[in-house]
Amino acid sequence: MLPRTFSRSLSGSSVSSTLQLPLQGSQISKRRQSSISSTTSTAQNASSIADDSVPLISRLRHVPRSGIPLRMLILGAPGAGKGTQSSRIRKHFGITAISSGDILRRNIAEQTPAGKKAQAAVAQGALVSDDVIVELIRNELDTIEGTNWLLDGFPRTITQARSLDAMLAATNQPLNAVVNLVVPESVILQRVVERYVHVPSGRVYNLSYNPPRIAGIDDVTGEPLEHRPDDNPESFRRRLEQYHGLTEPLLQYYRSAGVLASFAGETSDIIFPQIHSYLDERFD
Repeated sequence: MLPRTFSRSLSGSSVSSTLQLPLQGSQISKRRQSSISSTTSTAQNASSIADDSVPLISRLRHVPRSGIPLRMLILGAPGAGKGTQSSRIRKHFGITAISSGDILRRNIAEQTPAGKKAQAAVAQGALVSDDVIVELIRNELDTIEGTNWLLDGFPRTITQARSLDAMLAATNQPLNAVVNLVVPESVILQRVVERYVHVPSGRVYNLSYNPPRIAGIDDVTGEPLEHRPDDNPESFRRRLEQYHGLTEPLLQYYRSAGVLASFAGETSDIIFPQIHSYLDERFD
């Protein structure tokens, strides 16, 4: 079971960029080049902590070795397997997984104040505002304060990332790890074509590697599954183009902050051991 705090300095792993924790004072632990990317970033001087031009998230590289809880974000294209990896991380390390989509659906169902705001936007055919999503996440984090957690589904843009960072900084629990899943688009396309969803819960099935026990039926509720109308090659390629346009600046934002780690593979079984090693190296 994963302990509650960081406890060792960081060593290299097969990632594009890794977290850094100081040894003491201004001494900074070294970062090895990854097998995925040869790009490395230079550690900032400790004096940059007080520099307001430094993104809030980057200042976590100067935390004391006494340790802080893991506060992790998982990114990846639609169909890259974020839900699968989140589930495995939760199972193997005891991390609380927070899905923005699950939170949104639950708050709408429970008619919380933020849920009512979200429902009003959905009823009008509008996107739920960033402020409402951030409020929902903040309310969720208030219930698990001081624990290791993983956030999936938000942010998706630079503006959202900055809003999230400001909220997390205000609650003294900013992000310290961002995991990015890199899966070939041909593989993702095949997954999406075979994907079926239980809409009320958000549970996702795939006919090849995660089929329901009974075809077309949700394993938990016995209710029918749905195949999204836009889960077809043409629509999905457009969604991928939109994703890359929005996410590349977001990846650069976290890369420059020194907290981005990318893991590549064609299947979740190939990627998860990399993530497991990455997390295991950072905890006793």
